[in-house]
Amino acid sequence: MHPAPSVIIFTSLSGLGFGLLFWLGLGVLAPTGWVAFVFFVIAYLLAVGGLLASTFHLGHPERALKAFTQWRSSWLSREAWASVAALIVMALYGAGLVFFGTRIALLGWIGALLSIGTVLTTSMIYAQIRAVPRWHHWSTPAMFLSFSLAGGALLAGEIMIALPLLAIAGTIQVYTWIDGDSRLARSGTDIASATGLGTTGTVRAFEPPHTGTNYLLREFVHVIGRKHSRNLRVIALASGFGVPILLMLLPFSHMLAALAVLFHLAGLFASRWLFFAEAEHVVGLYYGKR
Repeated sequence: MHPAPSVIIFTSLSGLGFGLLFWLGLGVLAPTGWVAFVFFVIAYLLAVGGLLASTFHLGHPERALKAFTQWRSSWLSREAWASVAALIVMALYGAGLVFFGTRIALLGWIGALLSIGTVLTTSMIYAQIRAVPRWHHWSTPAMFLSFSLAGGALLAGEIMIALPLLAIAGTIQVYTWIDGDSRLARSGTDIASATGLGTTGTVRAFEPPHTGTNYLLREFVHVIGRKHSRNLRVIALASGFGVPILLMLLPFSHMLAALAVLFHLAGLFASRWLFFAEAEHVVGLYYGKR
């Protein structure tokens, strides 16, 4: 699919922000005063900034509020409600830490659940799409959740938690690449089923359905070369997980911690770009693009 920058920024930054809010809510770290203020500012800038970036992918951003009305059937609507609830609860929880030096544990636990629930709803927006076999799998929410938890722990400076979580997230990422590469073929969908001509004999693309482009081709058909994909996978894995793990194994310093976060963020962007660019929508079969 077309890797829109707004959606890449949204899924990457919001996952990190809500991941940090999750660890803050659990009380794994319970800063107070100005230190707490800095942590919450970082978390909210990432979470809210990511959510705002997603609106730039909408055809009519002014209608974004209508997403809240479809919560019974839309994961996007559920994500909207979960994110607002998480941000409100965590704001109240953060106020207790910043202004009163008090941790309200129950409020933090609720906020933590809502924060990680927001990440889950985001992942389900993609995992529910049957027309994209690479996404329609349990590994999609597993990848989003592991990235959020690992990145949040890294931002929180919780090295002993971040190290195993980064290793787990990297392993899940490799699995999604290896298994995902054959999911379209294993789905049983091909050009014959896409065109409905399978009963007439062998089907092959002779010419495209039309000479110009259209919305489907712009949004749902994006072909990336194998060599380019392989190189980006190496970059994403090394930068997002390998380098941060190596840096955290060294004697701690704030400079190394900052570098680990920056490398992880760069790898996360590369990984998320591939998440969209490598997703084969079955509509591409109709156009002879798969």
